[in-house]
Amino acid sequence: MKKLLLLLLASCSITTVFAQDITGQWNGILKVQGVQLTVIFNVNKNENGFSSTMDSPDQKAFGIPTTSTTYENSTLKIALTNARIEYEGVLGKDNTITGTFKQGGQSLPLNLSKEKIEKEKLLRPQEPVKPFPYYTEDVVFENKSAGINLAGTLTLPKKEGNFPVVILISGSGPQNRDEELLGHKPFLVLSDYLTKNGIAVLRYDDRGTAASKGDFRSATSLDFSADVEAAVQFLLSRKEINKKKIGLVGHSEGGLIAPIVASTSKNIAFIVLMAGPGLQGDQVLLLQQELIARANGATDSDIQKTKTINQKTFELVNTYKDPQELKTQLTNYLTEVSKNNPDISKNSSPEDYIKLQIAGTTNPWMTYFIRYNPQPALEKVKCPVLAVNGEKDLQVAPKENLDAIRKALVKGGNKNVTIKELPNLNHLFQECQSGSPEEYSKIEQTLSPTAMNEILQWIKVQTK
Repeated sequence: MKKLLLLLLASCSITTVFAQDITGQWNGILKVQGVQLTVIFNVNKNENGFSSTMDSPDQKAFGIPTTSTTYENSTLKIALTNARIEYEGVLGKDNTITGTFKQGGQSLPLNLSKEKIEKEKLLRPQEPVKPFPYYTEDVVFENKSAGINLAGTLTLPKKEGNFPVVILISGSGPQNRDEELLGHKPFLVLSDYLTKNGIAVLRYDDRGTAASKGDFRSATSLDFSADVEAAVQFLLSRKEINKKKIGLVGHSEGGLIAPIVASTSKNIAFIVLMAGPGLQGDQVLLLQQELIARANGATDSDIQKTKTINQKTFELVNTYKDPQELKTQLTNYLTEVSKNNPDISKNSSPEDYIKLQIAGTTNPWMTYFIRYNPQPALEKVKCPVLAVNGEKDLQVAPKENLDAIRKALVKGGNKNVTIKELPNLNHLFQECQSGSPEEYSKIEQTLSPTAMNEILQWIKVQTK
């Protein structure tokens, strides 16, 4: 559910040894889970040997000093200790460097050249191209309770008129208004499709992301629900919007947020949950980890070992609400785990393993998600609901979560509930082979036309 991005931290610069003509700017493209990141090493010679800095232009990070830079026997080695980054490559006769980039136990090929390297152009045939056959407006609206402005795009079938509308709510991680990830822009494709078919769409950058203000890192799903409420208030102020036909379409975590808003707001006419969780967060994660591990060929014993560790970790999160006490308990438990399972941290030191696990588990978003049970909010939703999942979704298990959503809505007395499991689709609603996240960036399709049509036809019924 979360996208993994390279974290580049500054450290201090030292150098060593002698060299040939290795100085200058070396350019490369690092491919991280389908994302292409430009990496630049600027190598300089000094009286002690060599020094260097690192640039990551895509992350707007420049001049990051390295910890060490050496060049011996045609081999360039660069390290950034604080960021746990190491690069090692061999200079060839063609004046290119063939090497490996390592960070946090992960090794990725990274070849360097003094020539500028262009990113591989991804084929995304569904992505719409301007000029669009509808009205588009960049907008800014305020979440007054949080004191932040959110930036987005409002698309209308025509500039003048009065239209039903949906707000698109993105999945987990810092997402821009297109929900851009792994070379795909699902919300751009979906908003284009809906607007062409008579439905206005508001999509916006998550707080603290792209053009929106605020702090993403400290926010939880509940905070994001307040951003959706601010979007609803903005739409109520627009003359082009039919105020009785405002709907929410949430993907993944967005499918958890939509019921939170709909359970308390009288302004929501309908909601669509695209791979939305119906189980408590810890159960969603346990199923997710098992399904993805199995798809990647893990053995039953390894899957069970990981599940046991994660179950205990989640139990601690659910038990200890005080942040400091939780960190203490997790430290004690994970120290024991690393001692009894020395192979579990084979790509890093036991200390680094524990720090990474605690940091990932105790951030505000994750603790909230692990503890959050969506069923009470679902029971309070009285407006029409469409819940859809891909049959091959490995991140939000379709059968278990759809069943939980159905039971909660029925328990609350909701009479207008449609539940559908769509064949051969993954978590991003792409037609796929296995459903593994490793496929996402390799698939040209951004959103299945079948899924988009299901959503559109259901919305049309609700907005007659």
